[in-house]
Amino acid sequence: MNPNFIFPVYIPMKLKLVLLLFTAQTLSAQKIDNLISYRNIESDSYFRFNYENDFFAAADRNYTQGYNMELVTPGLKKNPVNFLFLKPKNAATKYGISIEHIGFTPRNYVSPEIRVNDRPFASAITLKSFAIAMDLEKKQRISQSFSLGVIGPAAFAKEMQTAIHKAIGDKKPGGWGNQIQNDVVLNYKLDYEKQLLNFNDIFTLQGTSNFQAGTLFTNASVGGNATFGLINSPFSVAGNEKKFQLYVYAEPIARVVAYDATLQGGVFNDSSPYAISSNGVERFTGQFNYGLVIRVNKLYLEYAQTKISREFTTGEAANWGGVKIGFGW
Repeated sequence: MNPNFIFPVYIPMKLKLVLLLFTAQTLSAQKIDNLISYRNIESDSYFRFNYENDFFAAADRNYTQGYNMELVTPGLKKNPVNFLFLKPKNAATKYGISIEHIGFTPRNYVSPEIRVNDRPFASAITLKSFAIAMDLEKKQRISQSFSLGVIGPAAFAKEMQTAIHKAIGDKKPGGWGNQIQNDVVLNYKLDYEKQLLNFNDIFTLQGTSNFQAGTLFTNASVGGNATFGLINSPFSVAGNEKKFQLYVYAEPIARVVAYDATLQGGVFNDSSPYAISSNGVERFTGQFNYGLVIRVNKLYLEYAQTKISREFTTGEAANWGGVKIGFGW
């Protein structure tokens, strides 16, 4: 194993040792990002269900479906996985866990034949532990997560997509026999977010950066996000919070990609019937997220859309949408 493959950019030695301990070598492009500030829920305890599908974008290819069920509660401070995380000083930290599933298909998902030069069938399911540290004085947010799971048939995407298509009377998927084969998923992810501007909790602007490394995705990104509307900024000191919030957000992201197992196959198992070669992976991608959020007291509702540039040289740009429902207590 070549450590430079795992750590294409500099990270602290403490994190290198942690990752080497677990991988001897994660999930944006993990698609579902539940840790960004515009999705903050103002409670120490909450549950949220995140669902994404290209159906919302009138498509059925590339990133075809994903869901995430997350729980945040003070009791998870005792989660032993938390020892992996950096502990920022002077920050209030929330701890959570989630179950996450993502699936990918080529344009022609009906044919049982391998679709050369298109995306392989692939899916992954993980159990994710995470921590969100907020420093109100510095107006910055550091989120970390560690994911453990599997990519391949064991993630049961074939059964799930087949059942959904049968229920809605759509075409039966026929190519899952060619999917990326079973392999372990071990991921560490670090997000940094800094508020740059807040105009009367009507308009906010944040800068972001992200790094993740592991056996599913290894990449880094920079970007920013803006919100506009009736907002309780999570970077502001608690005070006269609005009981009703309604705002839109926009988030452009630029990403450099080192490894993508949903395209290239698993790190330890190279028996996949079909995968994209390393030369076929686009090393630089652009993504744009936007959506609408409604909050009433501790109820959270969101509708989202995402557009992304092609992720492999013979592919094409893709888009998908999603809904998110949460509540705090």
